[in-house]
Amino acid sequence: MLKQTPTTRSRRRHRGTDSVTIQDVASEAGVAPITVSRALNTPESVSAKLRERIDQAVAKLGYVPNLVAGGLASAGMRMIPVVVPSLSILTFIEVIHGIQQTLEQAGYQVLLGSTDFDLDREASLIESLLGYSPSGVILTGLRHHERTSLRLKNWGRPVVEIMELGDECIDMNVGVDNHAAGACMAQHLLDRGFKRIAYLGTGMSRDYRAMQRFEGHREALKTAGVEFDLLFRREEPSSYEAGRLLFLEALKTRPDLEALHFANDNLAAGALMEANRQGICVPEEIAIGGYLGLSLGEHLSPRLSTITVPRYEMGVEAAKLMLSRLEGRQPLAPRLDIGYELKVRGST
Repeated sequence: MLKQTPTTRSRRRHRGTDSVTIQDVASEAGVAPITVSRALNTPESVSAKLRERIDQAVAKLGYVPNLVAGGLASAGMRMIPVVVPSLSILTFIEVIHGIQQTLEQAGYQVLLGSTDFDLDREASLIESLLGYSPSGVILTGLRHHERTSLRLKNWGRPVVEIMELGDECIDMNVGVDNHAAGACMAQHLLDRGFKRIAYLGTGMSRDYRAMQRFEGHREALKTAGVEFDLLFRREEPSSYEAGRLLFLEALKTRPDLEALHFANDNLAAGALMEANRQGICVPEEIAIGGYLGLSLGEHLSPRLSTITVPRYEMGVEAAKLMLSRLEGRQPLAPRLDIGYELKVRGST
């Protein structure tokens, strides 16, 4: 008979069954469970060499220590953390609203966490949250540290990744195809007859979803045979002021530009307001397009052309997937494309 090691046992687990235990970690590290407990709770009480061996076993197996005692820990709290990159960007506020309303109606509470687009911070936050035995986790994007993904896969409770759509996810996924959305706005500008088109964004070294939209934009322009590498970027958070500054920089650097494709509506709005201040006619002298579909865009002059994403609905669908698993049902579509829509208005 094949002897089962902790590793083979962990490979055979299915989501929703038993998770990695402290005994598994002890067997993997070749020590007693009490030694693992000491290393985790009072690391100074064990040698550095032994602590490293135990840490490697924890990382390999994706072990999550329980910080809640007794039956409450085994049952799981009726609390679901929602981890987003920012709590100050309207994109995430509307998604959170949809999640919160849907989960609270089912008797669950939402706990919010913000990572500031930092995967190291996300990893630490997830490790802390899982220790309190939540019912499930909703987090943003499909890119995480390997140890974060492994820990969540081995955790055995529902996980929903939002905002981004991809072929591979930890458990369940509701999002939008950012590459396609970026290409859609670029193609719209091309169809309007514009040839010299720039993409403008902020924080793109961390906000890789904005970079995915630029890649879609770039591919559409390249296919059309026009200049495709015009990119203007700043590293501060998105704001009207950042959009204004990007607008000025782009026109100063390339006064021959015909259209500007902004990474989001906040930036586009800042640019459109600056154009109005300077008496630059939009879209006759320069066209401006955005992304998100914020209601603000409908009240600008001219109204902002944008790609709208059903953010509230995305939150609702993510919560529904979570609830289906918590209620013991397997969702029919654990990976959901929430879609987007091009809204053509006066700015293009």
